[in-house]
Amino acid sequence: MLHDWPILSLVTFMPLLGVAFLLMIRSDGAVAETNAKYVALWTSGFTFVISLVLLFGFDNSASGYQFEEFAPWISGTNINYHLGVDGISMPFVLLSTFLTPFAILASWKSITNRVKDYMIAFLVLETMMIGMFSSLDMLMFYLFFEGVLIPMFLIIGVWGGPRRVYAAFKFFLYTLLGSVLMLVCMLAMYNLAGTTDIPKLAEFDFAPALQTWLFLGFFASFAVKVPMWPVHTWLPDAHVEAPTAGSMILAGVLLKMGGYGFIRFSLPMFPEASAYFAPFIFALSVIAVIYTSLVALAQSDMKKLIAYSSVAHMGFVTIGIFSLNEQGVAGAMFQMISHGLVSAALFFCVGVVYDRLHTREIDAYGGVADTMPRYAAWFMFMMLASVGLPGTSGFVGEMLVLVGAWQAAPWVAFFSATGLILGACYMLWLYRRVVFGRAVKRAVLNMPRLEGRETFIFVPLTILVIWFGIYPSSLLDVMEVSITDLLDSVAMAHEASGANQ
Repeated sequence: MLHDWPILSLVTFMPLLGVAFLLMIRSDGAVAETNAKYVALWTSGFTFVISLVLLFGFDNSASGYQFEEFAPWISGTNINYHLGVDGISMPFVLLSTFLTPFAILASWKSITNRVKDYMIAFLVLETMMIGMFSSLDMLMFYLFFEGVLIPMFLIIGVWGGPRRVYAAFKFFLYTLLGSVLMLVCMLAMYNLAGTTDIPKLAEFDFAPALQTWLFLGFFASFAVKVPMWPVHTWLPDAHVEAPTAGSMILAGVLLKMGGYGFIRFSLPMFPEASAYFAPFIFALSVIAVIYTSLVALAQSDMKKLIAYSSVAHMGFVTIGIFSLNEQGVAGAMFQMISHGLVSAALFFCVGVVYDRLHTREIDAYGGVADTMPRYAAWFMFMMLASVGLPGTSGFVGEMLVLVGAWQAAPWVAFFSATGLILGACYMLWLYRRVVFGRAVKRAVLNMPRLEGRETFIFVPLTILVIWFGIYPSSLLDVMEVSITDLLDSVAMAHEASGANQ
């Protein structure tokens, strides 16, 4: 019965209903601002509750897409309104709906100007994120994929830090330029296959020579979104200037768009090119893991340090994806979900102390454990989860990626493992300087303790990080059949290509 409902359309566009309510609220006055906050919070919370239908109604043993919705869209073409989720996309939909209410809560006191516009931007962003992960039409995917840029551009450019305009334009231009090449490749695929339906395109046999060019076109977009070295330079600036909630969503969800794109498009549609370029991807990813970890060690800004750590962690993701084996791809998926939770929590940790001292400089702190002991405990847990402490979700994802990388190329696993050591170095170094020692600075001594709202954000994030750490099969079982089908199709394409040669 659940599969007969337009549940995906409801989840995707429910935030826009909240936008409609927000547009009817007056733009000025404390009461209007409070009303705007509650409308956004209740809308995003209700969207998350509805999205749980996807989780409880999802059949882990079934192959193919579930909760599909199909309707003609553009007459005279084979372009349709097509939604659906499988074990690869469904976890990302839930991640998007789960993190958005907490991002709004994180903005409760820090955003004081144009509050209604801010909440509208976040709800529009949520619709774009959900629509992108649930789209089964290539043109729809592209519209949502690019639509994400607009609200995030505004969130950074209007409510960001002193260099917000520079960071916003850099973010926009980097991601837009790469996506233009992807659009050209999509047009070529449509002209050749006569359809924009993603499942049909995954079964279409593109010529190996054409696959190379198509892979590079899509790579130009997805590599920027991950971001991979050396097109990662927009990310630290965007994180530093974005408000806390913007950084939470940027690291928690938007960085996953590139990895998801590789899994949804590159592997099934261009399997020969994916295998051919795998060593190149491995090299870039290993450089990202080691180089950005070393750069993180040299940072004096807490947000910038965590931003560089995100690049290193996403390097593990691309290594796992292009290992082209079950352990590697499952590890990459698991790592993306885990990083979405942990990185959002870490950026919120920075936002908590920034709201009190209005600085992110590491040297401005020290001895925070004396004045905010509960905060120090949350920060310590998320820091250890980031470096892959056994019993946390971070450990499972990284270990699966390393196992898959060892099967594909042992040298990749060896050099990637050094990133684990460097990650422990820069995160422990950050924690020691911020939290440990004696609180001697007057500003630190006067810092108020955690509020109930802040604790409410930490608790569910912590529960999920522990749950996935001690019971990883609860997530891996959801993805298993879809990953197996994906890799089987890649293997069949390789066999067919070998037979033709």
